[in-house]
Amino acid sequence: MTDSKPVSSPNHTITKAVVPAAGRGTRLLPATRSQPKEMLPIGRKPTIQHVVEELAAAGLQEVLVISGQGKRAIEDHLDRDAAVEGERREKWMELRFFHARQSAPRGLADAISIAEPFVAGQPFVVALGDSVILSNADQPLLVRMMAAHAARRPVATIAVETVPREAVHRYGIVAPKEPVADVFAIADIVEKPTPEAAPSNLSAAGRYLLDPAVFDAIRQITPGVGGELWLTDALRVLLREGREIVCVPLKEGEHRLDIGNFQSYFQAFVEMSFTDPEYGEAIQEWAAKLLRHERHTH
Repeated sequence: MTDSKPVSSPNHTITKAVVPAAGRGTRLLPATRSQPKEMLPIGRKPTIQHVVEELAAAGLQEVLVISGQGKRAIEDHLDRDAAVEGERREKWMELRFFHARQSAPRGLADAISIAEPFVAGQPFVVALGDSVILSNADQPLLVRMMAAHAARRPVATIAVETVPREAVHRYGIVAPKEPVADVFAIADIVEKPTPEAAPSNLSAAGRYLLDPAVFDAIRQITPGVGGELWLTDALRVLLREGREIVCVPLKEGEHRLDIGNFQSYFQAFVEMSFTDPEYGEAIQEWAAKLLRHERHTH
């Protein structure tokens, strides 16, 4: 889970992460009318805090948050030196936070391009600010990704999750080049394909590890659907250049919580509330009683 214990990886040299959090959140109106969707709580914590806790647990040290207009609340929440009476010091507060703006919604690739000076020519993690990875795995997803990146030396490492075939149109879908295993290379990645055209049902799960070569690839692409620059298109440029991209699948008992729309947000909140250390059991009992009542009345 996002509060998992830190696990070190051998030869760990990746210290920087980028958290894109500039989306307007229009599918979550009116909840996002005056607050960023990344500040919507999942259980006790804002979504963005779950994300940075995951980064801290993986041993990362510096985080660039790329936000947009009306998102000052993110910066305020992540102010590690802000004194709040009764709040205990947590590991994520040891991260060094930096902030930049994507003034207009030009897409994920454009947001990532803003990070070029920050990463200073080094590989870096990208963790989407509206996606949380829940995990009971012995080794956190990001640690597995960093180990795979060190071993295979690809230009990019992508976390992937199996999704229902009828849902592939909502995601970037990879085409494996090797048998699907703990680490495998891909031949292609396609943005939001139809179920009939999808090369698999393995979707990008909101976590990437990228080499700086991605910035040159972003400079080569043109705006796609919605006038945005898609990271998928930049990754395809790298594949066409003969560069290797590998994937690390989420393991059993590990999945992504996405707050892209109200259904997924409600599901994420309910699931997280069920695991609350103080109230989780009581909430599960309440929910079971409520469902029994609904079935009886209908």
